[in-house]
Amino acid sequence: MLPDYWLPRPSAAIDPATRAAFDALLDPALAAGGGAPIPYDLPAPKWQFVCYAAERHDLAWHGSGVPDIALFEPRQANDLNDFGNQKAVYAASDPLWAMFFAIVDRDRYPLSVTNACIRLTDEAGQVHGPFYVFSVSRTALPRQPWRTGTLYLLPRATFQDQPPIPFGSSQVHIAQLASFVPVRPLARLTITPADFPFLAQIRGHDDERLAEYAAALQAGAPWPADA
Repeated sequence: MLPDYWLPRPSAAIDPATRAAFDALLDPALAAGGGAPIPYDLPAPKWQFVCYAAERHDLAWHGSGVPDIALFEPRQANDLNDFGNQKAVYAASDPLWAMFFAIVDRDRYPLSVTNACIRLTDEAGQVHGPFYVFSVSRTALPRQPWRTGTLYLLPRATFQDQPPIPFGSSQVHIAQLASFVPVRPLARLTITPADFPFLAQIRGHDDERLAEYAAALQAGAPWPADA
């Protein structure tokens, strides 16, 4: 259905003891609000923790290199699609997509990114995914342009979903959210590059061909061949 550069989410069987440990960290943090750091010290990978949190709570997720954001203000974005090119606070409904923005260091390295997170709803109404694509400038990739960043847990109430896009007989649901009013984080979590489960699968692209990659993603076409 999709080209092989779309990555499925890693599978994880979370046992009852791990679920209880996740809840013991997560529930007080969300109840307190205020954006305080979550003192994560569990043996389970952080990506499992945040995926569990996303399943249990109505959250939006924002990844950043700034560790102490107290208020997210709407800002004019610069994106190739209309929904992503508004004055808004942008976040993701999928925490792994937001993790990517936490660990990619665009402050120290000149680079562009091509990325997406989608689910597909087929004509029978069955939902498939999520599926991911992560890519940075080919010139930057060998330098491993990563950093330790922060994943913010935001209340989802003011966020709007990006409208679905037709894809053959299916619909594509992009995990992008936009809030047109300021948002205060509920909690935050430190993320290292090693916490990101797709680190070894981040691709490289040609900065001069960004529109070509975007068109391939939207059409479900193969990844553009190297020039």
